[in-house]
Amino acid sequence: MSSQAAARVFAASVALVVVFQLALALGAPWGRLAMGGAFPGVYPPAMRVAALLQAAMLVATALVVLSRAGLVTPAWRRAPRWLIWAVTGLLALGVVLNMITPSAMERLIWTPVSAVLFLSSLRVALSR
Repeated sequence: MSSQAAARVFAASVALVVVFQLALALGAPWGRLAMGGAFPGVYPPAMRVAALLQAAMLVATALVVLSRAGLVTPAWRRAPRWLIWAVTGLLALGVVLNMITPSAMERLIWTPVSAVLFLSSLRVALSR
């Protein structure tokens, strides 16, 4: 798979997660599917803000990956390689955390998604 195709897979996957986070922030009763299920149902106000921050961080990671693949902001393509590696490292941690979460539903849903994000960002990180 080319780095551009991997970046597109990454962006599509991130878009799904961002929609989920925005839904949590807007009051969707899906708290048991995030944060280890610590906040079942509708998130409390502080967690809604956290969901918005997570959505913003995900968008930033997508910009890094898409930029590194040359799909957006071509001037950033040569940005320090550590940015893509920082994103990839965080996503590797995300895979581990999703694998060990106490929430069975969260493991079932988010481990594969986080693995796709990690692997697609890794493909972009390894490109020249």
